[in-house]
Amino acid sequence: MPHDPRQSQQPPVLVVGAGPVGLTAALALRSHGLPVTLLEAEPKDRVRPGSRALFVHRESLNVLGHIRPGLDRTLVDNGVIWPTRRTVYRDKEVFARTYPAGAQQTAGNPPFTSLRQVETERHLLAACVEAEVDIRWGAAVSEVESSQDGVRVHTEDGAVHVSDYVIGADGARSRVRRSQDITMQGERSEAFHVVVDVEEDPADPLPLERVFVYEHPGLGGRSVMRVPFAGGFQLDLQCKDDDRPEDWADEAQAARWVAEVVGEKYAKRLLWVSRYHFLHVVAETFTDPAHRVLLVGEASHLFPPFGARGMNSGIADSAAAADAIAKARKDPAGRREAIGEFAAERKEAAVFNNDAARTALAHLRPRSRITRFKQSVGAAISPVVPSCGEWLERAPYGPRHGAATNTKGRY
Repeated sequence: MPHDPRQSQQPPVLVVGAGPVGLTAALALRSHGLPVTLLEAEPKDRVRPGSRALFVHRESLNVLGHIRPGLDRTLVDNGVIWPTRRTVYRDKEVFARTYPAGAQQTAGNPPFTSLRQVETERHLLAACVEAEVDIRWGAAVSEVESSQDGVRVHTEDGAVHVSDYVIGADGARSRVRRSQDITMQGERSEAFHVVVDVEEDPADPLPLERVFVYEHPGLGGRSVMRVPFAGGFQLDLQCKDDDRPEDWADEAQAARWVAEVVGEKYAKRLLWVSRYHFLHVVAETFTDPAHRVLLVGEASHLFPPFGARGMNSGIADSAAAADAIAKARKDPAGRREAIGEFAAERKEAAVFNNDAARTALAHLRPRSRITRFKQSVGAAISPVVPSCGEWLERAPYGPRHGAATNTKGRY
């Protein structure tokens, strides 16, 4: 690579994107003792609205605690662990389980913690600063050139950053991925959901529980889920195929249906309203032909949020990418094999998660009368056949298998 006077002096690894996945990648690289520079397109004082991903699985907590001791406890201490899960079919409760106080606080991390993504990012960023990650704000990537010898990353300010490896954690519109002509394979659903963040009433809060309602009678048979997070809760409304976004997704309309779900007082406590369409897509490959660029998180896969697979799988991707790079640097002769193993294993995990989310979607949006009939019958007999209520409770999240720290893990 010829010298460019505008080149920055760079460590051996660059991470592109300072969301939770990119921040995790930087911390994982530092845990291997590797210097790292993180390039983020947005400014340091960026505003990140909405809860977005708010559920951090135990597997992810374990990964974060391993790469930065104490970070897992920080997230647990600043999140909430709701003790109760409830599922309602129309106006009938079909499943409820409450764990005794402290039952989820066994040795090690709890099953999860729930906090807004902006809070997760805040704690990850603080950990990166403590770990002496070099963060370059306002450094939007314009092009990535990869060769057998290394990578050159061009940013819109005219700088050229040279490194041995790049981890692309720059999201669904990843410039890193597009620079390598790597395509996403899958489809987009035309159905949409509306997500609303609601501030809790500290004087008279709702019970700390996750509630899923099939075919809510006050919402014309649309399903809705409430998930607590520290300071409030998220409502996720499943709209029908012929619904118009303007009837459900603007703030005034959201306030109307929020009142139907949780009461009139919460209609005035909305923090954020958004809508999303489902994407079922996985990158054709998670690395470039030279095995110098590694894709993680939404740069490599996008699927519906059922089972909280997005951010959690991205955290696992990032840890695996850092491990692969550290292994490749210790054994240059095995470099391509190490990076290739990362790409194959994390694509396998992404395909599993994508299929699992598709299974959940088929349950949430049944296209056949048989599925609807099974749900109706399951709800009717759940008082005498509890396993039916358990099925109705678990099905919206899809199958769960593996752990983030396992090379064959799915998250």
